[in-house]
Amino acid sequence: MAETFQLSTGTATYNFAGAKVLVTGGTSGIGLATASAFVDAGAAVTITGTHPGLRDYDEDLSRFSYRQLRVIDNDEIKSVAASLDDLDVLVNNAGNVKFADRKNNAVDVFEEMVRVHLLSGHHLSQACLEMLTASTLPGGASVVGIASLTSFMANPFVPGYGAGKAGMVQLAKTQASLWAERGIRSNCVAAGNIATRMTAPVVESEAFSKGVLHRTAMKRWGRPEEIADAVLFLSSDRASFITGETLIVDGGYLHNS
Repeated sequence: MAETFQLSTGTATYNFAGAKVLVTGGTSGIGLATASAFVDAGAAVTITGTHPGLRDYDEDLSRFSYRQLRVIDNDEIKSVAASLDDLDVLVNNAGNVKFADRKNNAVDVFEEMVRVHLLSGHHLSQACLEMLTASTLPGGASVVGIASLTSFMANPFVPGYGAGKAGMVQLAKTQASLWAERGIRSNCVAAGNIATRMTAPVVESEAFSKGVLHRTAMKRWGRPEEIADAVLFLSSDRASFITGETLIVDGGYLHNS
């Protein structure tokens, strides 16, 4: 019987022993939680970040292989894909948030955000397509995009970010249709309000946090590990008949208006 690995984030168990996983933006927050969960489940995980090497990060990332990747650079995307021998799961997580203000041209920021959150996932998925096709992972190979509530809700402060995340949801549907015959499933996890380093200014602001908690049915911020759990589920054979879907993990925020 195959060895079963216990995740530290809950009682569910997954066995990804022997699986090869790539998590972009895996050095912190949701990406790091996801990469850690896959390692806990037995996978060999490669993460990407913008710095040259692991020594440039404060976190202990020694359990992972590392590639430098700026996702707006198509040559770097191709280089990262070419550096891998095999791949079973691709998690398109890398991203950031920029606001258009007096220092940033609105058009430039919009285009950059779409490139970071939509086009990078498309280009990396395409670059990894043959490796994913060759996967023998039970339930099929998986591409999982980390979407957002802005995939469904307007946010006038980050229009480019929202457009990119909305496009990610549609991209998953298209990939699901195109690649089912290759044995590849494509899904998204729409992350709600998650307490990470990126969201720390909002979490720590009593006024902003109060508004978030008031609308959230569960009255708390989510944890990165709770998004990671959803990614592992969608990548596992327990989700073998799920493709083209977006799983919303938001504590009841979206539908609690």
